[in-house]
Amino acid sequence: MRINTAVLAAIPLLFVAPAFGQDIASTIKADTPAMMTLYRDLHSNPELSGQEVKTAAKLAGQVKALGFTVTEKVGGTGVVAVMKNGNGPVLLIRADMDGLPVVEQTGLPFASKVRASTEGGIESGVMHACGHDTHMTAWLEAAKLLSARKSEWSGTLVMILQPAEETGRGARMMLEDGLFRRFPKPTHAIAFHDAANFEAGRIAWTPGFALANVDSIDIIVKGVGGHGAYPQTTRDPIVLGSKIVMALQTLVSRERDPQDPAVVTVGSFRAGAKHNIIPDEATLLLTVRSYSDQTRAQLIDGIKRIARGEAIASGVPEDRMPVVTVKDEFTPATYNPPEFAQEMAKLFTMHFGVQRVLQAPAVMGGEDFGRYYREDKSIKSFIFWVGGVPAPLMAKAAKGEASLPSLHSAFWAPDAEKVVTTASEALTIAALNILKK
Repeated sequence: MRINTAVLAAIPLLFVAPAFGQDIASTIKADTPAMMTLYRDLHSNPELSGQEVKTAAKLAGQVKALGFTVTEKVGGTGVVAVMKNGNGPVLLIRADMDGLPVVEQTGLPFASKVRASTEGGIESGVMHACGHDTHMTAWLEAAKLLSARKSEWSGTLVMILQPAEETGRGARMMLEDGLFRRFPKPTHAIAFHDAANFEAGRIAWTPGFALANVDSIDIIVKGVGGHGAYPQTTRDPIVLGSKIVMALQTLVSRERDPQDPAVVTVGSFRAGAKHNIIPDEATLLLTVRSYSDQTRAQLIDGIKRIARGEAIASGVPEDRMPVVTVKDEFTPATYNPPEFAQEMAKLFTMHFGVQRVLQAPAVMGGEDFGRYYREDKSIKSFIFWVGGVPAPLMAKAAKGEASLPSLHSAFWAPDAEKVVTTASEALTIAALNILKK
């Protein structure tokens, strides 16, 4: 059953852990001041994708002190921490480390003032606008809790800190650097993501596809430039590009089953430099979202067909056909095998109570955690959401009195304490269940 989140927002949360989890909850409560100190430090000092050098070193040292065997610089700045504790499953727990090129506007006393340059050479403020600072903090607390409870589980923990999630390359880089060859190969993999549409402390989960395939596609529209006063001597790439933009809308509205979600968005249209000059080229930048590989292939083929077809209809010569490039930053859809997702949801419901756990619909956002399952579909993989919206703001939003900032917003300021305490507890009980003796 799908639960209306607006209705849930109006119900007061009761943060009461069942008796069997009281010892974990009590430890987390005692650890909260230290966790929040770490969180504020991570939030104040974000690093961009592929540049997470200081972040990785800081957390690698802390997890090593807990008794894990730690390897750094896996797939760039990635960290792999392994703890073997007898026979049993191999559980991978992942957190991502990178911030975003966003100038923070939260007004928090520990707001980021960091500036850095992206891979493309653009200088910007840097912010943990996607909540990866909460992910890392909860990850470390789960490592601490599990290392202290070795008598309660049997198997192998492989805890990883992943770089470059925001570019869609981090998981791939770690896999290419031997994550599943150099280290114990997981039988199970879990992760969480903070959520900007659920009240802080709630847990949401989705069986099956949870997040989408993400493709970035460039279309170079070639024309014949000339004077704007004599358009008959040209083949205008701006007009052609506009036709392509409009025709692309039919890929989803007229060629896809309405029950098979897909998105084709033109995020950038660049052409020309002066009022009275028709340029030689126009550039379109697209993001394309889908769930299945079949739908993805049909969308990409459709984009190529439409670009070429509109060019032919506009009289563009064969040697000036549009060039369609599918970028290599492909992020595969994140899939939660339904049976395992149901098992985890049941566990969370028993532990946290039915009021705090809800089933949520899939979203069209991307998350490269899905690449680990795609690499080996025998892995029982599960990603879940932990709400981060402060309760007063959620209540106002439910009444239409306020709007909620999204992830990646310069204003995203989650109730970090509730996110981190809830997530670390959820990761720990999930691990103890998977690795139970």
